[in-house]
Amino acid sequence: MKKINLISVTMVSLILISCTDFLSVNPQSELTQEAFPKSASDALMATNAAYTTLRNWHYHSGGFPILDIMSDDTHKGSNPNDGASTIGPYDDFSYSTTGDGLDRWWTTLYQGIRYSNVVIEKIPDITMDNTVKERYIAEAKFLRGLYYFDLVRAFGGVPLITTTEPDLRAPRSSADDVYALIISDLQTAIDVLPEKDEYGSADLGRATKGAAQALLARVYLFRGDFTNAERYAMDVVNSGLYGLEPVFIDANGENGEHGVESVFEIGAVSVESGVGNQYANTQGVRGNPNRGWGFNRPSVDLRQAFVSGDPRRNGTIIELGDVIDGIEIMGDSSTPDETLDGQGNVIEIESYNRKVWIAGLTTTTQYGHNRRLIRYSDVLLMAAEALNENNKSAQALPLLNQVRERARQGNNNILPNITETNKDALRDIIHNERRVELALEGHRFWDLVRTGKAEQVLGPMGFVPGKHELLPIPQSEIDLSQGTITQNPNW
Repeated sequence: MKKINLISVTMVSLILISCTDFLSVNPQSELTQEAFPKSASDALMATNAAYTTLRNWHYHSGGFPILDIMSDDTHKGSNPNDGASTIGPYDDFSYSTTGDGLDRWWTTLYQGIRYSNVVIEKIPDITMDNTVKERYIAEAKFLRGLYYFDLVRAFGGVPLITTTEPDLRAPRSSADDVYALIISDLQTAIDVLPEKDEYGSADLGRATKGAAQALLARVYLFRGDFTNAERYAMDVVNSGLYGLEPVFIDANGENGEHGVESVFEIGAVSVESGVGNQYANTQGVRGNPNRGWGFNRPSVDLRQAFVSGDPRRNGTIIELGDVIDGIEIMGDSSTPDETLDGQGNVIEIESYNRKVWIAGLTTTTQYGHNRRLIRYSDVLLMAAEALNENNKSAQALPLLNQVRERARQGNNNILPNITETNKDALRDIIHNERRVELALEGHRFWDLVRTGKAEQVLGPMGFVPGKHELLPIPQSEIDLSQGTITQNPNW
C-alpha cells in the first residue's frame, strides 16, 4: 500500500511521523512528552511513529549492508575508491571501534526502542477502545523485540531501556536478560496481534501474529533452541495464511509487495523523504543505468554456490549486459569489469543486487523498494532446520522441497527434491539452501556465526574467533557513558 496521508509529531526533540494509511511526511505540530499521547488519535500517531525507524537509512546496519559484506556472499562494491576507508574494512574485518555506521545503527535502534516505549508506557492510561489499545501496545512490543534482537545479535548484552525516563548511564545488561525481554515482548505480541488477513488494506505492513511467531522462531534458532524454533515456525506454516510467490524475483520485487510470501516488510514510496527507503538506492546499479551507489557486490564464491541452471542466480545477481525491464545494464566506467589477484584469478566481478531492483529511470525510484525482513521461504527453511535438529528429518523434507520446487520454476530437470534423511548431511543441505535462497538479504553472516562455521568460512577473510562474532560497541557510546558501558572482548 503506497498511497499515503502524512502527519508528523515532534516529541522531546524526536520526530514522530504518522499517517492515516500508515506511512508518513510534513511536520504539522509540535507536542511535548507531557502532553502526548493523551487521546485515541494520539495513540495511533505514537504507534505509527514506532514504525518510522524501519525507514531510517541508518536502520539498515548503519546505512550500508555490512552484514552481507562481512559474509562470503559479497564485497564492498561501488567503485574501488568509494568508501574504501570506511566500508572497505568490513570486507576484511579490519574495522575498529569507531567503524563507519556502527554509532548510527546503535542510535537508530535505540530511537526505535524509545518510540516503542512511549506506546507501551503511555497508551495504557488513555481512554479508548480496549481492543485497539491492546493491539497498539502489542505492535510496539513486536517492534521493540525486533530492535533489541538486532542489537543483541550485533553487540551482545546492551543497556535494557524499558521506560521513557531511563537512567542516562545505564550499564550493559547480559545477553540472556536482553533475550528474555525479546521473548516476552514477542510472546505478548503473538497473544494479541491480528493475523495478516484480519487487517484492511490501509493497514498493510503492520505487525501481525504470524510476523511475531516467525521472528520468535528466528530468535530461538539463533539461540540454538530448536524445540521452540520448530514450534513457532510451524505455527506460521500451519496457519495456512502464507505461501511462496510463483516467480522467485517477485518474493522481493514490486509484484510481491505485501503478497502471500511477505511475513513482514518495510513499506516505502519512491521519494527521497521520510516515506522513502534508501536501502535499495545504496545498492542500486551504479553508472549506466544510474540507479544508486552500487555497494554490496555479489562475490565469485556466491556464484559458485548456485547449482547449474538454478534460476535464483539470475534472480539474485545482476551481471553486466543483462537486460531488465528493457534496460541494458552497462555498469560503472570507473569500476573494473573484473578484478584479478596476483596469479591472474578472477576475485571480483562488477555486478549488483537483483533483489533491490525497482523499475524506473531514476535513482529516486529505488527509494520505493519494500525491504522484506521476513519471507515465508525463510520460515519454511527455519522450520526444516529445526525439525531436522529435533530428529524429524522426514518431516523437514517437504518444507525444504517446497522452496526448491518454487526455485526450479517448473523445470523438472533442475533442483530435484531432496531425499536425504541423515541428520548431519541434511543439515548441510538446508544451510546451503538458506544461502542461495536468502542471499543478499542480510542472513548469511548470522547463519555462519550461529552454526559455528564462521571461523572456517570467514577465517581466510580475516575473521577472528572470540572477537568477530560480535561487533564492537561504538566508542562514542562508551565515551558518553563515561565508562559505564564496557567494550566487547578483544576489542
